[in-house]
Amino acid sequence: MSSASPVTTTSRPNGGSSTAELWERRELLWSLTQRELRGKYKRSALGWAWSMLNPISSILIYSIVFKLILKQEAVEGNPSGLKSFTLALAIGLLPWNFVSSAIGASTGSLLAQAGLLKKVYFPREYVVGATILSWVVTFAIEMSVLIVAVAFTGKLAWPLLPLLLLIALLQTVLILGYSLLLSALNVYFRDVQHLLGIAMQVWFYLTPIVYPITLIPESAEVLGVSVPMRQIYSINPMVHVVGAYRDVLYHGRMPGWQSMLYLAAFAVVLFCVGLTFFRRLEPRLAEEL
Repeated sequence: MSSASPVTTTSRPNGGSSTAELWERRELLWSLTQRELRGKYKRSALGWAWSMLNPISSILIYSIVFKLILKQEAVEGNPSGLKSFTLALAIGLLPWNFVSSAIGASTGSLLAQAGLLKKVYFPREYVVGATILSWVVTFAIEMSVLIVAVAFTGKLAWPLLPLLLLIALLQTVLILGYSLLLSALNVYFRDVQHLLGIAMQVWFYLTPIVYPITLIPESAEVLGVSVPMRQIYSINPMVHVVGAYRDVLYHGRMPGWQSMLYLAAFAVVLFCVGLTFFRRLEPRLAEEL
């Protein structure tokens, strides 16, 4: 008689619903997230303090350059009356840091976990998801401190705060869509992670973070043709993410429903595209790693 040895598979088993499988193994997602959180600032003297020091240093640098050197004036909140360049900058910069850090880390997450992925099968989406969730925790800490800072001005619209959860949820779905797409592509084409840094720099300056959106003209003449510059500019989903956060925290008003609807549609469609693309490439991920 011969005893059957256990077989370790590194690819998705045939049959069964992938969505049902993700739900059944959801505890694994939390375990991977805890692992990411423990390793984020491992052997760092300041530990989780870096989650505040990094954005604070960025805010100070941009404030010095754009406020003190370039003399950029703060936009007055409408109807809040709040007028602070530093707060307006922070409200735009923290969501951007969340997007930049989460997409950057998750794009390389499959390569970083190559050893584990080659040994045993589990839903590969969880590697990307856990990386993003670890940055959700960091973002939540940063935003909590920012809310306290705005509250000290006496201009915080408290009834609108629950909307921040909706905005953050849509933003996370948006990040997940990009990350699923780029992480799988990065396994096959390693240049993706290097090109991402350049793309992020361009994306940053195409988003109204260090300057108000009012600097973008409604239209402009290009080769004798009137081009709707503001509409083209607003294709960028981060324009709506930053605008929504500023509406709630800086202006003290409801975000525009058309802007939120566009953001929701963009995030959901991108997530579906990213997930479909990820699952198409997944069968050979372990082999390519």
